[in-house]
Amino acid sequence: MRQAWRVADVRAAEQALMATLPEGTLMQRAAAGLARRCALLLEEAGGVYGARVTLLVGSGDNGGDTLYAGAALARRGAQVRALLMRPDRVHLAGLRALRTAGGFTVRELPDRADLVLDGIVGIGATGGLRKPAAAVAGRLSELRGRHGARAVVVAVDVPSGVAVDTGDVPGAAVTADVTVTFGSLKPAHVLGPATVRCGQIELVDIGLGPALRADPAVSVPDSGDVAAWWPHPGPASDKYTRGVVGIATGSATYPGAALLGVSGALAGPTGMIRYAGSAHEEVVRAHPSVVAAPSVADAGRVQAWVCGSGLGTDDEARTTLRSVLATALPVVLDADALTLLIDGKHARDLRRDAPVVVTPHDGEFKRLAGEGPGPDRAGAALKLASWMNAVVLLKGDRTIVATPGGEVWANPTGTSALATAGSGDVLAGLLGSLLAAGLPAERAAVAAAYAHGLAGRRAAAEGPVSAPDIAAALRPTVRDLTSR
Repeated sequence: MRQAWRVADVRAAEQALMATLPEGTLMQRAAAGLARRCALLLEEAGGVYGARVTLLVGSGDNGGDTLYAGAALARRGAQVRALLMRPDRVHLAGLRALRTAGGFTVRELPDRADLVLDGIVGIGATGGLRKPAAAVAGRLSELRGRHGARAVVVAVDVPSGVAVDTGDVPGAAVTADVTVTFGSLKPAHVLGPATVRCGQIELVDIGLGPALRADPAVSVPDSGDVAAWWPHPGPASDKYTRGVVGIATGSATYPGAALLGVSGALAGPTGMIRYAGSAHEEVVRAHPSVVAAPSVADAGRVQAWVCGSGLGTDDEARTTLRSVLATALPVVLDADALTLLIDGKHARDLRRDAPVVVTPHDGEFKRLAGEGPGPDRAGAALKLASWMNAVVLLKGDRTIVATPGGEVWANPTGTSALATAGSGDVLAGLLGSLLAAGLPAERAAVAAAYAHGLAGRRAAAEGPVSAPDIAAALRPTVRDLTSR
């Protein structure tokens, strides 16, 4: 599991650590790690000696890290040029080190470079890049080095111009091939459109870990986390003890939603699926192992419910939602169930002790919360989770899971292939299966999003993706994920 911390918490940790070390130690550690990664990149492209390196140097410590790293590369024979974005506020000791090592400054961006170090602004900056930095950033893709190869762009801590605490990209920003960050990950490395700007991320240990006292802003699961959480049957398990999930989705008008939700649940860990709804005949024809009934009242005993997609918004749908919420069981609310919540008639039904997971896309989020997620998607999801006392799974390229207790998770497996009709129905079914098997709501949401993303990637490898393709890919995906 990876974790990311907000700027204020990183700054506090840096101050605490610097108080125990000789002056400049942290900067030297950061610069050494940065130079080491740059040297490896240059070695892969033909060697450090004689390589053309351009430094984009802003003010403050970020500029200092960049200059000291440039000095280290110059000592190894690289031709290092520094473009000072703010000459009046340059880190003087770093500039002296660069010049002593044989590097020099230039007045404009060189036409050629093998590697560019983006040290324009650091984690304390706000807003997109201003002129002339924006113009410089816009030209980086034009630079060519040895053998006509495009210059490799390495961001120092974060790509300049991204919003570090939210992952938003509010204006002009650098797009890096590699981001070398120091001490800890920051939210921009794992959230929102900024992740695309980061490229490959490398974390340099500067000894900051023990000084990070605050809780992380975002956690990012890996395959090991999800595999460890995933429920597995034991020698004494039967279909009931493995969990029974109830699926109250679809309708005579939209039977596909029921079929897709059941398909998602079948890839999960539960031993039995009960379907409740007017699409029960279609469900049994497609999935003979499912026990189907026309209503929630007739469905029988389950350990969790999935309700919403394809349900409609008529009185029958409202009765279904109310019946599900009246149970003392974990509930996943998706699609039409969220629409039914918006008019407020079910607000009292949400006052329940059992977990609730809601799975809105941006449009549904806006209707639930009164406004869209905006640039701070994690913050918006946290606010809604607190207000609804529910786990919020906010769908997107980087799906976010937020809890009423203040935890935020970012799913790293998302893909645009999942942006297809019915994909969310499959996700909701899988999520319900994990809940019914006994997984806590936040872990069930995180694990379902992770596996769903991998299934989308697997399906995309075969060609254009539809929701049935994602459902079909879930079973081998779960097998590979949980057999490690």
